[in-house]
Amino acid sequence: MAWFVVEIRYVQDKFAEVRPRHRDYLADLAEQGVVAVAGPLADGSGGMYLCQAEDREALQAVIDADPYYIEGAVEERTVREFTPMIGAWVPQASV
Repeated sequence: MAWFVVEIRYVQDKFAEVRPRHRDYLADLAEQGVVAVAGPLADGSGGMYLCQAEDREALQAVIDADPYYIEGAVEERTVREFTPMIGAWVPQASV
């Protein structure tokens, strides 16, 4: 399993309408252990989430199923693989 940081920039005139469906989608993923943390950026331009997937292909399926993406509320999306090393939820063996 790998971790990925997903950052999106909103289409400003669309994201507010889609937000409830997007949040429900991410909440379901969080319950499944796929999303560790998610939220909007303070400046209102977009949001970020930390997502776990088997590989980049599996991650692509997850992020392409996001209502923000499906309903055209994503202007830009950036994905980077991330390796957690230190933190309360990181197993000690990783450090």
